[in-house]
Amino acid sequence: MLPSVFSERLFDNVFGDPFSMMTNFHGHGHGSVFGKHGKNLMKTDVRELENSYELDVDLPGFKKEQVNVELDDGYMTICAAKGVEHDEEKRGQYIRRERSSGECCRTFYIGKGLEPKDVSARFEDGILRISFPKAPAEKEPEDRRVSIM
Repeated sequence: MLPSVFSERLFDNVFGDPFSMMTNFHGHGHGSVFGKHGKNLMKTDVRELENSYELDVDLPGFKKEQVNVELDDGYMTICAAKGVEHDEEKRGQYIRRERSSGECCRTFYIGKGLEPKDVSARFEDGILRISFPKAPAEKEPEDRRVSIM
């Protein structure tokens, strides 16, 4: 077991996930504002029902006003942004500050046929619940062979 300092492994930077830098470098995934643990934000459960899909997205510490959901060309992007309030009246010197401000986003492909009116969303107790209908299944051609003349 690796040593732990403030509940972070000492050698995370050396033995961390080599692909996490690529994700942040290309602008996909979670922003670096939330540090190396940004990938732990916005954990999502996706359920398939008979006629729809449901997503439950964990957004602890965020308020409804700080969450935004957009549809664009078949992709649904969920972003949550917040800032840390600094109280000028507080006294004392911080020894450690772990709360930060910034934005985290996730994008899901949900199909091109959906409009914002087709998607329902509600935010309760730090969980964003989204529901949207399944796109109609595309019919496959009965015969895939091409006739040669």
